[in-house]
Amino acid sequence: MAAQGRGAFAEARALSVSRRQALFGGLCLCCLPTLGRSAEACGLDEVGPGIFVRRGPDAEATPENNDAIANIGFIVGDDSVLVTESGGSLADGQWLRGEIAKRTTKPVSHVVLTHVHPDHCFGAAAFAADKPVFIGHNALRPALDARGAYYRARLVEILGADKAGSVVYPTLEVKPEGAEIDLGGRRLSFAAHGAAHTSCDLSMRDLKTGILFPADLLFVTRIPSLDGSLLGWLKEAEALKATGATQAVPGHGPTLVDLAPALADLTRYLTTLRDETRKALGSDVPIEKAVATIGRSERDRWVLFDTYHGRNITQAFKELEWE
Repeated sequence: MAAQGRGAFAEARALSVSRRQALFGGLCLCCLPTLGRSAEACGLDEVGPGIFVRRGPDAEATPENNDAIANIGFIVGDDSVLVTESGGSLADGQWLRGEIAKRTTKPVSHVVLTHVHPDHCFGAAAFAADKPVFIGHNALRPALDARGAYYRARLVEILGADKAGSVVYPTLEVKPEGAEIDLGGRRLSFAAHGAAHTSCDLSMRDLKTGILFPADLLFVTRIPSLDGSLLGWLKEAEALKATGATQAVPGHGPTLVDLAPALADLTRYLTTLRDETRKALGSDVPIEKAVATIGRSERDRWVLFDTYHGRNITQAFKELEWE
C-alpha cells in the first residue's frame, strides 16, 4: 500500500463530522423531514399479536424529542412483558413504561439492550423499579465502559440531567451460542452477532409469530450507519437472511417490513461501499477525493446520505486499507 493510502485514516479524521454529529448523527439518528416532532405523537403499532412498536421520528436528538428516535416497543406473553428497546433517554423510557401500563398489568420481566448506541439503551433506567433481566450482547459491557460516560455527557448537554438517563449494564449476557427466554406461552430467541453495525449487535426473534428484531443490523430508508465492521455487517446480513424470517422490525424505519427486500437494499449499499472503497484504495485515491466519488449511485436511495455517507467511507477506509 502506498504511503498515500496508508495515511488515509489520518486524513479522514480531518474530514469527519463534528463530535456531536459523529455521536448522535453517525450513531443512528433518523431522518430530518419531521425534525422536532415528538416521538410520543407517533403512538404504537400492533405489528403482531401482543407486539407493539413505535416508529422513531425522523430526527436527531433534540430537547423536544428526548432522543426518542429509534423504533422501540414491547412484547406481551402470558406471564410477563419484554421490552424490545428501552428508548433513547430516561424520558423516552418513562414514556414507554407508561404505554405498557395502559395495555397490561403484567410485570416487565426483561429489557433488551440491542447495542451500545444511546438512542437504543439510555431509556433502560426507566425500568429499574421493575427489576427486570437486562439482556445484552456479551460485548456490550466493555462497549458501555468505553463510551457510556461520554454518551451520557452529550445527552445531558442536549436534554438536561433529569431526562438523559444513565448507563445500565446487561445482567444476562448473550454469548455466540445464543439464548432463549419464555414469557409464558411465548418464547424468544437471541443471537449475539459478530462486529457489524457495532461491536455488540444483538438480534431477537419471536418464535410465536416468526418476526425478527434485528435492531440496527437493519436500516430502512435511513442510510445505514457503520460503526463496527463493513465486512462483518455483510456477513451478519447473510446470517439474518438464513434465519428464514419473512418480516422484521428494523431499528429505524417502518415498524414492520418484509425482510428480503429490506436486506437487499442494505446489502446493495454496503457492497457498493466495499467495492468502491477497495477500488479507490487500489488506485491510491486520497480520501478527500474518495468521499466525493464513492457510492454516489446510492445518493437518491437513502435519507441523510449527504450527512452521513462520508463518515461511512471513513470507516470503510480504516477497515479496508490494510487488507
